[in-house]
Amino acid sequence: MVSTYFGYSYVTRNLAQTLTRVAQQSDVSSDAAYYKANIGKVHTVDDLMNDYRLYHYVTKAYGLEDMAYAKAFLKKVLQSNLSDSKSFANTLIDKRYRDFAAAFSFGGGETKVAQSDSQTDDIIGLYTAAMKSNVDAVAADTKYYNATIGTVTSADQLLNDDRLRNYVASAFGIDQSKWPRDTIKQVLSSDPSDPNSYVNVTFSSQLNGLNAQLAQAKSDATDASSKIAGYTTQLSQPGADVNQLNVQILVERYRLQTAVSSISSTNDAIATTGHFMDLAGAFAFSADGSLPADTPAQTAANLASTNQSFDDSKSAVYSAASPLQEALVIAQFRKFIPNVTSLQTLVSTPGAYNFSLAAVGLDPTQVPQSTVKAVLESDLNDPKSYVYSLKDDRYVKLARAFNFDAKGNLTTPLAAQDSAEVLDIAKDYIIAKIKFANAQDQAKIKAQAQKDATDYQQSIGGIDSVSDLLANRKMVDFILVAKGLDPAKVTTAYLKKIFGSDLSDPKSFANTESDPRFAEIAASFNFDKAGNVARLPMLGPQKRDQYLATQKNYLEQSLEQQQGDTNPGVRLALYFQRMAGHITSAYDILADKALSEVFRTTFDLPDQMASMQIDQQAKIVEKYLNLKDLGDPTKVAKLLSRFSAMYDARNASQTYSPVLDLFQGSSSGTSGFSESTYLAMAKMRASPW
Repeated sequence: MVSTYFGYSYVTRNLAQTLTRVAQQSDVSSDAAYYKANIGKVHTVDDLMNDYRLYHYVTKAYGLEDMAYAKAFLKKVLQSNLSDSKSFANTLIDKRYRDFAAAFSFGGGETKVAQSDSQTDDIIGLYTAAMKSNVDAVAADTKYYNATIGTVTSADQLLNDDRLRNYVASAFGIDQSKWPRDTIKQVLSSDPSDPNSYVNVTFSSQLNGLNAQLAQAKSDATDASSKIAGYTTQLSQPGADVNQLNVQILVERYRLQTAVSSISSTNDAIATTGHFMDLAGAFAFSADGSLPADTPAQTAANLASTNQSFDDSKSAVYSAASPLQEALVIAQFRKFIPNVTSLQTLVSTPGAYNFSLAAVGLDPTQVPQSTVKAVLESDLNDPKSYVYSLKDDRYVKLARAFNFDAKGNLTTPLAAQDSAEVLDIAKDYIIAKIKFANAQDQAKIKAQAQKDATDYQQSIGGIDSVSDLLANRKMVDFILVAKGLDPAKVTTAYLKKIFGSDLSDPKSFANTESDPRFAEIAASFNFDKAGNVARLPMLGPQKRDQYLATQKNYLEQSLEQQQGDTNPGVRLALYFQRMAGHITSAYDILADKALSEVFRTTFDLPDQMASMQIDQQAKIVEKYLNLKDLGDPTKVAKLLSRFSAMYDARNASQTYSPVLDLFQGSSSGTSGFSESTYLAMAKMRASPW
């Protein structure tokens, strides 16, 4: 038999190529192809378990082949909600079961909501910013007007400048959609003191008639209202001609409606006349639209009055931006948004709908609801979807603020990381920070780690792209620490190459790196090929990272089993190498029979050590191993080289190795313990490695 040292060294020297060769083996490639082709058809745990090949593929991938017969047990595992510390999988000592449950989304995935908390916070932030921007825009328009009006030499020059024209129209209440440019120019060129000027002939001369028309309309309205009241009273009198009275009531109601309409339109006409008279009096343009020599377009008094009128016209902008009004509409939005259960509910809830459009700079009165619906039903992952055809970033912001599918139903939030991933990485970070802390510092370090984890959970919602993530080094370092990596040794440029890799291509940069944890990090994020946050498609019950992890685990399990058929020691070494990065304490080693065997063999410790009290065993592990070193692949390789040599020495004359038993149902590592001690412990040597 080839020595363990040679076998392990040969396999790991070119591990990527070795795994590629295993993947190309007919049975392995066939199983992988079947899994890829059929996992998308799985919708329930029963679907998975009823497909023999799929079921045995996943149980092998997670080292649970020996438990495949216990379908009822594993079904409970797969249906566990891992966010609940009391769920079935979380109560089991053996971590394999939690890893198995985490590989699927049977236990409850992301909650479908119109908005996540971070999306709600984001759109409120956009609203607040939009209100401030509106106020700033008013001030900017006034500043521009005051700086430019002194250079204007004709009515045409004023009207040709969009900002000046809009400013004047707003200040004097002129609806530009109703009045042509030529009319406004002639008003600007009129002299209100000249009875023959355009503004007087066209508008002011009509005032007497308009006032008479208004008086008549008001009289008609009063008379019609009085008659309706009288006819209505007569209806209740004995002998009333009901039919005739109802006809007369209808006639008077029509007359009243006509009068009210006339009052409204006449008032508008009178107001417009006043606006045009004010406009004509505010400027010094001659009848031909020019300015007399050395005459400004406006006097200082007229300029000040125009500024004030413009400010008055923007009273709604100032009101909306006031702290009290903002607080009121934000509170209403927070109240309404949890009750939005569909797109139709949103558009039918003004307090949420109008707020959302205003937040991205859209006017609810100007944008058709049909357009908004089409935007919110768009697929943000599809560059050809409707929202992108509008070529307006405001609509993209609106679409990103909500979670609706193509039919207007709720879907899961669009986030850089799913909530389960965020929870896992936060938990791993806390464990990584405290696992090597001494007792006196542990409480302080844990408190800071928990604060860091909370900051990460709150900040991840603001990440919209790989660029955003890599620009936030604090978040990057948090992720690296959670994965057991040293941030000081990982550059942003390197991570950019990792995130730019095609994780489905085994030859990509991330997949050919010696440390697989970097590919795992990239897979845990929902970034598309362009590096933007996207809703990545599910493969049945698995997200991308779950699917890729299952494939990777199956391949590694296949390699380890095949090596174990030739030399069980190589299988042990490969298994330890795979698990080293996940070891957080001495108890993780003691809880796994295979890991314990590697430890005892490496340091020539007797098997009887397993019968000692668990805490005593933990102290021995900590004496021989610096657990921090298990996060360093180089040091792990050195440790396993020593193990290989020691394993060969121990098993030189052995014809049977019980190593396979170590991979069958290993759990807590505490079964079979007794309180006896062993004289053989005296033979232990504290050899450094």
